[in-house]
Amino acid sequence: MKFSRFARHYQQATGTVQLMADLGRARSAAPPVYMLGGGNPAHIPAAEALFQQAMSDLAQDTERLNRVLGEYDAPEGSRGLASLLADLLRARFGWKVTADNIAITHGSQSSFGLLFNAFAGAFDDGSFRKVLLPITPEYVGYSDVGLAEATIFEGQRPTIELLPERQFKYHVDRDALVIDDRYGVVCVSRPTNPTGNVITDGELQRLADQAQAADVPLIIDGAYGVPFPGMTFVDATPLWNDNIILCLSLSKLGLPGVRTGVIVANEIVIDLVRNANAINGLAPGRVGPEIAAMLLQQNQLESLCTDVIRPYYQQKVQHALQLVAQHMSDLPVLVHKPEGALFLWLWFEDLPISSQQLYEQLVTQGVYIIPGHHFYPGLEDDWPHCHQCIRVNYAAADHSVEQGLRIIAETVRKLYY
Repeated sequence: MKFSRFARHYQQATGTVQLMADLGRARSAAPPVYMLGGGNPAHIPAAEALFQQAMSDLAQDTERLNRVLGEYDAPEGSRGLASLLADLLRARFGWKVTADNIAITHGSQSSFGLLFNAFAGAFDDGSFRKVLLPITPEYVGYSDVGLAEATIFEGQRPTIELLPERQFKYHVDRDALVIDDRYGVVCVSRPTNPTGNVITDGELQRLADQAQAADVPLIIDGAYGVPFPGMTFVDATPLWNDNIILCLSLSKLGLPGVRTGVIVANEIVIDLVRNANAINGLAPGRVGPEIAAMLLQQNQLESLCTDVIRPYYQQKVQHALQLVAQHMSDLPVLVHKPEGALFLWLWFEDLPISSQQLYEQLVTQGVYIIPGHHFYPGLEDDWPHCHQCIRVNYAAADHSVEQGLRIIAETVRKLYY
């Protein structure tokens, strides 16, 4: 059997493949298993009760249910949801958006696959432009979606601010940041997966200003941010203009299974998304948008984010930090200040082995984490820091997080001492 060059892209073992394969292996592995590696959100009873009620209401409305299950949506996705979201964004943030600025996709990963390849790669003028990631580490899923034979990513090292209580924070290196015609697009996540970093308002505004001046669009990955799911634990002002492409998702709201992404952008980008949806998948799915529309119509979405989801994860992260302090007080470990999302980013200074080797040792003990080197797309220099960090998901049940962190501490302790 012979495959094309295109197929090579899907024949490689990558961080995204490892992450999703681990989710499958962990479900079928012999217990005990401590799944601290995947990106699954927590099962929050109050949130799941709302989703169940929405599904029940949908099932009782025969005409609406038959449309959702039995008819294709428009290629740009649910116009009803787009109108409701536009109303929300205008009311909360004063953004000048309408339904024409919003499109639905098959999840954020699908959104990035289209946007990165639309703005980076080979151009008709003979140039090859890249996606600039102005601060790494960044989301592991970015690395794998570029379809050009050469890498389309260029990542930058952050500066590191040391903080009290054995914490630290990454910042955009202002002195190194140059945005020009080498780049087709700039992308930053806020909050950031894997670190929980929320770049400051000033950093975000400078990125937006530099991108606008260079006529390069700025993608803001808001999968953990506002307006939903609102998993941001520090003050952070949202930002949007017609040079910014905001990517949202229903996954971390608690609905990863419905695979629903949202793009907020100018009309030219939305037209591109609409056409891509039609060509690649005919139309986006309808179940996720229908649930979100029902929550908005009943004024439940914002309270779900502010009164349920954010407090839940704030409690979870404080518990996880207490466990790190309890089990790792004698280890040379620093924790990135967790300002959002659902991960702890642990930096073991001068780790005697690579984070990949640590991952392999932990898997044999039933503990799944993600080794840090996967989160540096386009960073070409061999920075030892990349191999000294791991990502831990603290959304799992408390006993699983506690036992997993205890085993990590015991395993790492043997490496140092």
